[in-house]
Amino acid sequence: MRIAVVGTGYVGLVTGTCLAESGNQVVCIDKVAAKIELLKSGGIPIYEPGLAELVHRNAKDGRLSFTTDLGAGIAEAEIVFIAVGTPQGDDGGADLSGVYAVAEQIGRHLNGYKIVVVKSTVPVGTNAEVARRIAAVTDCPFDVASNPEFLKEGAAIEDFNKPDRVVVGVRKPEVGERLRELYAPFLRTDRPFLVMTPESAEMTKYVANCMLATKISFINEMANLCERYGADINQVRRGIGHDQRIGFHFLHPGVGYGGSCFPKDIRAVIHMAKAKGVPAAMMEAVDSVNEAQKAVLGGKILSHFGPRLDGKTIAVWGLAFKPRTDDIREAPSLTLIDLLLERGAAVRVHDPEAIPNVRALYGDRLIYCDRPYGALEQADALAIVTEWNEFRNPDFEVMLRLMRQPIIFDGRNLYEPATMKRLGFQYQGIGRAMVDPTPSYRM
Repeated sequence: MRIAVVGTGYVGLVTGTCLAESGNQVVCIDKVAAKIELLKSGGIPIYEPGLAELVHRNAKDGRLSFTTDLGAGIAEAEIVFIAVGTPQGDDGGADLSGVYAVAEQIGRHLNGYKIVVVKSTVPVGTNAEVARRIAAVTDCPFDVASNPEFLKEGAAIEDFNKPDRVVVGVRKPEVGERLRELYAPFLRTDRPFLVMTPESAEMTKYVANCMLATKISFINEMANLCERYGADINQVRRGIGHDQRIGFHFLHPGVGYGGSCFPKDIRAVIHMAKAKGVPAAMMEAVDSVNEAQKAVLGGKILSHFGPRLDGKTIAVWGLAFKPRTDDIREAPSLTLIDLLLERGAAVRVHDPEAIPNVRALYGDRLIYCDRPYGALEQADALAIVTEWNEFRNPDFEVMLRLMRQPIIFDGRNLYEPATMKRLGFQYQGIGRAMVDPTPSYRM
């Protein structure tokens, strides 16, 4: 099929590239000329494992192209995906100005029947409004469908190629069948293609993210309670996770969720509920618990060193909101860094991918280190914020030599407290009792 994708962010670029990889002819469109030029020259504007290779191969083979010209980009397309951002607006709801602007542009450039698919995460009723706005500027026939994405940053290629399910919201059965043909190469026999109304499809995306965010806030609240009573949340997690009604997924205690989806989507649902006069007490609690959890690691550091950190150097491992991405939107690391700087600490940071994005925010206020051990030089403490694999099995002897004080505040529970005590570290995790080493640490 001939496909056009408007928007070359995480969702749009992954969608377009994976559809090209399955043999379709795909044009990716973006209004940002610098981004399109970068893609044309072989660069990638985001970090996503495996994406660069797929983009290069499909562009070289002629199945994937890039343009800023929306009219030309959709001219031959049978299906046009809208995959532009829907950031949080000032009122907490989703800002749909980008979606509506693109819809109206598509309408003005329609040259024959097309299926317009809203891939962006949008509140209920957006597809209907997109259809209305397109119809207001064209006499050409078209259909609008909802097709929410369920891609995890850091695993987006695999999620697209091996989806748990594909959800489409349509008004006409034949539109659903056309989309089924498009997704057929990605659907295993045991994975469903779910056809529903656009309103239900729009809601499905939000409900999924609300459930996942709820599980994260739940386990974090329980972790904080475990810590106060001397229980270990990792042991408790094992105790509940083997209950098949509960399971283990998304029950990992830490410093809170971030990224481009969960925070804004929870707040969008709260906004949607308020707009209809429906209480959203649970989602408000999920958001509140998560925002408080982002401050937990900083609170542990201040409890140990005191309210001022002048003269102290704190190393931070992990800046992205999760591993395998360079995305720092709503990242817990930013909450910690802001606190450390405010209290007078020198901050040395390392992340395998996100340093350029953090540097753009903080400039020369931080010390940026290319290697994890470089961040530890003369550090009074290490704070672990993101669970990159390279942090899981470090050389602890090297760490002891480099750090001024061997103190670790582990926001992801990467290490076993008993092991850290034996090695001579003072160690605090999340939802676990604090351990002091048998020998006193060096001053």
